[in-house]
Amino acid sequence: MSNISEDEWRDAMTKIFEKLNPDQYKTVKELLNKYGYDSPTKMTAKFKRELPEKLIQNFGIEKSIHLVNEAMNKIPRNDPGVQDLLRPFMDKLKRQEEGPETSSQPKTDSAGAEEPEQNQGASSGSAHSPQKMLSPDLRKTIRDLKASGDLGQKVLTVKVVQKSNLFQYKTKTNETKFCFYLGVADETDAIKVVVFGRERFPAIEEGHFYTIRDPLMDRQENVLKVTERTRISETGSLEIPRNVELEAENLIFSPVCSIRDIQSFENKKEVSVKGTVKEIGVIKSIEMKAKRMKKDKQNFELEDGTGSITVDLWGEDTKHLSGISNGDVVLVNNLKTNFFNGRVSLNSTDSTRIIKVQSAPVQDVNITIIGISKFDMIGAELEVQIKNQVKTLEVSSAVLAKGVGLCLEDDFRAKLLEKLNLKAKAQIQGNKINQLKALD
Repeated sequence: MSNISEDEWRDAMTKIFEKLNPDQYKTVKELLNKYGYDSPTKMTAKFKRELPEKLIQNFGIEKSIHLVNEAMNKIPRNDPGVQDLLRPFMDKLKRQEEGPETSSQPKTDSAGAEEPEQNQGASSGSAHSPQKMLSPDLRKTIRDLKASGDLGQKVLTVKVVQKSNLFQYKTKTNETKFCFYLGVADETDAIKVVVFGRERFPAIEEGHFYTIRDPLMDRQENVLKVTERTRISETGSLEIPRNVELEAENLIFSPVCSIRDIQSFENKKEVSVKGTVKEIGVIKSIEMKAKRMKKDKQNFELEDGTGSITVDLWGEDTKHLSGISNGDVVLVNNLKTNFFNGRVSLNSTDSTRIIKVQSAPVQDVNITIIGISKFDMIGAELEVQIKNQVKTLEVSSAVLAKGVGLCLEDDFRAKLLEKLNLKAKAQIQGNKINQLKALD
């Protein structure tokens, strides 16, 4: 019998699906069809609303967790907004499927990947137990590789310390390709790795250890290139000195700077910044005069105690804000300074990445709902008054309907408009309402 709460998993699925755009929903639908789920041709609001319950009914809790995990890897949606909801259930499922530990062999997940063990004393922060070293006849260190420029028939054993996002690039023949970057380390040194193709992106994870055979070494750029012929497999851990890990962290990300310092940098300087998200703007379509095309743009304000600055995300980079709320502390890597009309802001790049460091605090507040700025059967944006301020807050339609005592039907919006200036008690986190109850 499953020890995973059906209600908790249904709620997590609902929140995950709320974060998907129509194309991503289409990918999920295609995967479900592949596994025999007869989904409708048209993705209606009703289909989206009922999907979590239907998946549990058709596949059960455990299989539906595997299916959602497979879908998120395929899209891919590896951002914290989705993974923070999905990962706890994957971890529970692994423990449930493994059962009581009866041997000293490493645990593996359903895909054969080794599950981390707790190892609080390791200087590298690794969750694996240290492995016995491969014979020097079989293994080459990063330091030796840099000196010789060739791995030959030997194996490189490394820890993935940092991993970039997956992004596109154009070949000389204008063909679209994919790649991503790794900052890896062993006990001797660190090196930057570029992995060509997107097939390996879901399988290679930060904090895990891998053996690498048959890569290409670019001595001029001091970069290791992983191609189709390169062999990569997960392995046991090494003890990595902390100073070497720090070097690996800086290989694919720009240095973290204070906002005060960024204000004094030259134009197009590559930087990273850490701070609290103060306000997230809406996505706008901007006319790009140079390229005669339109491009999506979304900005947000970041504050770090030394000042505040606007971060502009362009095109596909707007997706990095999925799962991020006002009040979250984030690390934004690989941005470029931008001077315009005497003002300094930050622009996203192909390798920009947003990492949630700390979630916004949960608050219990009294609100007055004064307007509806956006609504469908999945979610809504409400204009609310909190004390003497007006704010825009997001809420799932199911939570909203239950909180105001209405049925989630086709005329729900009209009925909700009749209840405007309704006072309610809400639990909010950042710009999201988690719980809502109308006050008498």
